Amino acid sequence: MTITEIAALIKAEFCCGEDLAHNDINTGCASDLMSDVLAYGKENAVLLTGLMNPQVIRTAEMMDIFCIVFVRGKKPSEDMINLAIERSFALLRTEHSMFAACGILHNAGLLDYIQA
Repeated sequence: MTITEIAALIKAEFCCGEDLAHNDINTGCASDLMSDVLAYGKENAVLLTGLMNPQVIRTAEMMDIFCIVFVRGKKPSEDMINLAIERSFALLRTEHSMFAACGILHNAGLLDYIQA
């Protein structure tokens, strides 16, 4: 599934990283606890989170996750967007809750990062 497909499914808008829109995503993970992402994350996953700080981008980078979706309508700060651009990340935002966004993506065939 591409980032474009993910964005369409959960009605997300790009905050940055449109140039990565056609990159493939293999799995998904959702957490506000970056320790869980470090413990269980896999490369080429999409990370769904409501946590709004630069540590999210740094954690994702360590796990080779290059696409982050902020849920519940949250909007990343300019500092976060600039860091994401510098590190070649796609940042998206959706009005959906984390639960709803995960359900939509899972029903569309995106694998859970633990099952993959």
